[in-house]
Amino acid sequence: MVVLINGASCTGKTNLAQQLMEKYKIPYLSIDHIKMGLIRSGNTSLTPYDDEKLQPYLWNIIKEIIKTVIENNQNIIIEGAYIPFDYKKDFADKYLDKIKYICLAMTENYINKNYNLITNNADIIENRGAAFSIDKDFLISENKKYIENNRKYNLPVKLIDDTYLINVDLENI
Repeated sequence: MVVLINGASCTGKTNLAQQLMEKYKIPYLSIDHIKMGLIRSGNTSLTPYDDEKLQPYLWNIIKEIIKTVIENNQNIIIEGAYIPFDYKKDFADKYLDKIKYICLAMTENYINKNYNLITNNADIIENRGAAFSIDKDFLISENKKYIENNRKYNLPVKLIDDTYLINVDLENI
């Protein structure tokens, strides 16, 4: 089984992956780690700011990892913001039957009420560094994009609206 966790920045993708790993004893892979490994090793001239070019570049690698995991009857959780909304087109049914997908997205209401909390918890799992900051309007815009696109592609979205409480069981995805 492959669990894909998608979502905008600061929605808790890595935190959820960590919780699922601990609960189900399934390893997780961060797409950001692959991204930075490729960039730091010089295997790409792309930079951490080339998101539009990074998505297809990284997805070409990730989708083949997914196929390999499924073919070997293994389990993995893959989290990151580089999973395309139309990811299903890259897999035959024999693979799709083994893939679970969830997207985390915050509503505008939640972001407006909890912006300081969101930014203060941005490095709860990953160390983003003292210089990390994320613009509130950007956060609202990105989350709206994720909500709209997941709905467009009929994909499940875990909306964070009232309180931040993510309790996902793999059986419910």
